[in-house]
Amino acid sequence: MDIRATSPSSLETHFVDIHKVFSDHVEEGRVPKMADKTEKRLNRPIKSQEMKRTHRSFNRQVSLETGFSVLNRDSKAKDERRVLTRSGNSFGGFGSAHRIGVEGRKGDFDIFRTKSTMGKQNDHSEMVFHQKNDGSAGIDESVNESVPAGRYFAALTGPELDQVKDSENILLPKDEKWPFLLRFPIGCFGICLGLSSQAILWRALATSPATKFLHITPFINLALWLLALAVLISVSITYALKCIFYFEAVKREYFHPVRVNFFFAPWVVCMFLAIGAPSIIAPERLHPAIWCTFMAPIFILEIKIYGQWLSGGKRRLCKVANPSTHLSVVGNFVGAILAAKVGWNEAAKFLWAVGFAHYLVVFVTLYQRLPTSEALPKELHPVYSMFIATPSAASIAWETIYGEFDGLSRTFYFIALFLYVSLVVRINFFRGFRFSVAWWSYTFPMTTASLATIKYAEQVPSVISKGLALTLSFLSSTMVSVLLVSTILHALFWRTLFPNDLAIAITKRRHGKEKKPFKKAYDIRRWTKQSPLSLVSSKTKPNSVK
Repeated sequence: MDIRATSPSSLETHFVDIHKVFSDHVEEGRVPKMADKTEKRLNRPIKSQEMKRTHRSFNRQVSLETGFSVLNRDSKAKDERRVLTRSGNSFGGFGSAHRIGVEGRKGDFDIFRTKSTMGKQNDHSEMVFHQKNDGSAGIDESVNESVPAGRYFAALTGPELDQVKDSENILLPKDEKWPFLLRFPIGCFGICLGLSSQAILWRALATSPATKFLHITPFINLALWLLALAVLISVSITYALKCIFYFEAVKREYFHPVRVNFFFAPWVVCMFLAIGAPSIIAPERLHPAIWCTFMAPIFILEIKIYGQWLSGGKRRLCKVANPSTHLSVVGNFVGAILAAKVGWNEAAKFLWAVGFAHYLVVFVTLYQRLPTSEALPKELHPVYSMFIATPSAASIAWETIYGEFDGLSRTFYFIALFLYVSLVVRINFFRGFRFSVAWWSYTFPMTTASLATIKYAEQVPSVISKGLALTLSFLSSTMVSVLLVSTILHALFWRTLFPNDLAIAITKRRHGKEKKPFKKAYDIRRWTKQSPLSLVSSKTKPNSVK
């Protein structure tokens, strides 16, 4: 047995080659017993079955780093050797030596490309090769298959479940910069949410009787509206290109329990722009076709997602509920506001009722923390500001439909105000996180609460109500300004706004230590051994033998 390094220099992996030892290689007198056994074996009569067998020499490589082994048999191409590599943090997109019999190449990102652009090659690239625990190569799973919702919670961490745990492997290399479209997440529509809601806020500040003493010019509303429209067009075009070229990555985002809620965001932003359109651009009464165009995609998504909550299964609400789930409910109240603006009050009442029913379910589910729900990591606490958005939007929608800020509107507003205060006093939740696009998700709920406070100040004019409206409006505008400057710096100067989107590259199953099978049966057997009945039976058995 000789020790030698057979792996490439880049891998720095040492192997032990164990060759077959024949009788002539054994020195005389060193192992007499083994020599006798060898002579007996050679002198015995040869059976016909053994004569038919062809002798094949083989060797075995044992990795000193991983403990895995690979059995290499002689073939026609004697120079071809299979090399066992050590496992890394990623599968490298079928790269390097994780793919058996194929020379390694840097990140193969075609696994997430749209099938129609791949042609026949897609059949070969959609399967991921990985190293099993026994050292053999196997096929993982098709990339376009849905990943279970619980797998995202188990493999990811971070404010938006966008960071892969150290113990997890991914399908693409971490140390290589991915294509821009693969790094562009659906969460970028959160920027549009923050800017478009600010356009509505500054229109309310300029036109509301409660803040008329400020003499705010309507051109601020116009500037913010144009900026939000430009950002929406840019983000929409970019994400449309991602859908065209990397549709498999878009499907991974749709199966993500947090990001699936951001598929409502583009249409909510469109309704925000319709509601906050400056008077010099849009008429006082909008056409109903605008509401139908923007509300139809939201309604289709609701039927799909709410149906999963109702029917149960792996994506039932208690499994996938998180603070971002409120975004799928807010669309109903925003749609109700726009429906009232176009004169369809009955449609507005219908949407308000649907939103109210599902808001109660989501609110109770998140508060209860059912044992069947997936445990949320601590890093999800900053997104808890989403709790503020839904009751605030519900109070504004009720006031828009019925024309007064009555008891029900005030009830929802007070709920939102209490949740706002409860989050502000827990400022530690918002510390220690690196900047990301997900931070824009916090601005939209703050702006919605400011708008609800302005409506409340109109109904209950006082120094306290007006001061509270100005304070919340100042906080939300300041937060948007800070995030806008930070986004520009990270995008243009530091170029760190779009890191590799590791969340879409997780594997369908964890490739590590498997759980012990039949754990329940094992526990039952262990309990029976330790139970009093087993002790009694063990004591009575010797007596019965006697």
